[in-house]
Amino acid sequence: MTKGPTPWYRDWFGGEYLALYPHRDRAEARQAVELLRQTIDRGPGTRVLDLGCGAGRHLVELEGIGYRATGLDLSMPMLMAAARAAGAGRLVRADMRVLPFASGSFDVVTSYFTSFGYFDREQEDLQVLHEVRRVLAPCGAFLLDFMNAHQVIANLRREDRRTVAGVEVVQERKLVAGGRIVEKRIKVGARKGGAEREFVERVRLYGPEELDSILALAGLEPFARFGGYDRGPLSRSSPRCIVLAEARS
Repeated sequence: MTKGPTPWYRDWFGGEYLALYPHRDRAEARQAVELLRQTIDRGPGTRVLDLGCGAGRHLVELEGIGYRATGLDLSMPMLMAAARAAGAGRLVRADMRVLPFASGSFDVVTSYFTSFGYFDREQEDLQVLHEVRRVLAPCGAFLLDFMNAHQVIANLRREDRRTVAGVEVVQERKLVAGGRIVEKRIKVGARKGGAEREFVERVRLYGPEELDSILALAGLEPFARFGGYDRGPLSRSSPRCIVLAEARS
């Protein structure tokens, strides 16, 4: 049997990603976790699963407010970075489409900073949400922090260039699949003795109404929406689309 191409997220979320995005800082993560704490009003000991935990910056903040945090990611370099973060909680390597946890294992599941919409088929995104619902305890909460599709389409920056550690990085963006997917190509200049590298990032654009619909299909009922980590209202020009949903019984 001939294997298909390697999914983009298996190549991209590694050492190059960590080197190119050092500005993903703790202050932003602290604000994002504070939004969760204020909205769900749950105390110390709350069991939280962070899907696509990356280098662990949200895990650190979740642990800092007394939650029992577990981070899940497919990328070993990301999990290694999370392990180096102080108080990064329990770490698990797995695919979010098939969560290796018993039903009802968590009080809260989080998906921070657009860790959703990565797969080739919408059905696979729905499968992720069904798994979220399965591992949530009755009346558990799910936080989905996604980009605002309206804002992305209206303000798509086609290209930008910058220098990181002496290496030129070019990012090219375009809408594909009839405007349903935003694709970013990241070209990293050659380092001494090396070759230029190129990565691709593809995320399906779900509008706020579409997110409500797909969450409902998975048994998750939206109860709060925000346009940013400052808890501002969601609008077409908001920087983020943050939805909190409850696991229906």
